Amino acid sequence: MAEAERIIGTPDSAGADESVPSEETAVPDGSAASDGSAASGERPRGRRRILALFVVAVVAYLLDLGSKMLVVAKLEGREPIRVIGDVLRFDAIRNPGAAFGMGEAFTIIFTCIAVAVIVVIIRLARKLYSLPWAIALGLLLGGALGNLTDRIFRSPGVFEGAVVDFIAPAHFAVFNLADSAIVCGGILIVILSFRGLDPDGTVHKD
Repeated sequence: MAEAERIIGTPDSAGADESVPSEETAVPDGSAASDGSAASGERPRGRRRILALFVVAVVAYLLDLGSKMLVVAKLEGREPIRVIGDVLRFDAIRNPGAAFGMGEAFTIIFTCIAVAVIVVIIRLARKLYSLPWAIALGLLLGGALGNLTDRIFRSPGVFEGAVVDFIAPAHFAVFNLADSAIVCGGILIVILSFRGLDPDGTVHKD
């Protein structure tokens, strides 16, 4: 009798196993679907952050480029323009060194550094999921491209060109909008780092 029940019952039990999916089978399917939707949600978010980075960079670059073209055309070789008395003037100068007139003997080295910074930012953009980081890196990228354009296309030669500076506060070095973008981007990066926010959007605490 037991042997007969075993033989008769086996097909039924096998059929029940085949017709009713187990919980173990259903859970991975659901988790896979959840993971897939999360991944698809992350990709557009990452693209928006990359777009924000390049929009900020283009705006910073065009503002710097336009201001330098205007200064060269209207101010270079002329008397400085007093904006706020003796506190702030516009005075066109050519700077072969780094930001704020430092390191004039190392023009080509600063050019190579600018190129390296641009490459690093572009590579980092692929893992970017934080809007504040996108803005900070966009400012750095736009400023670096602005001054690199001067290094390449202005005299005395390619990669040795002098940068156009014109913002002259009292008792301070003369600088331009590209320098301002680089400094603002650097300050923002320091703030984000102190707050524990990484470029990929995660927050860590030391």
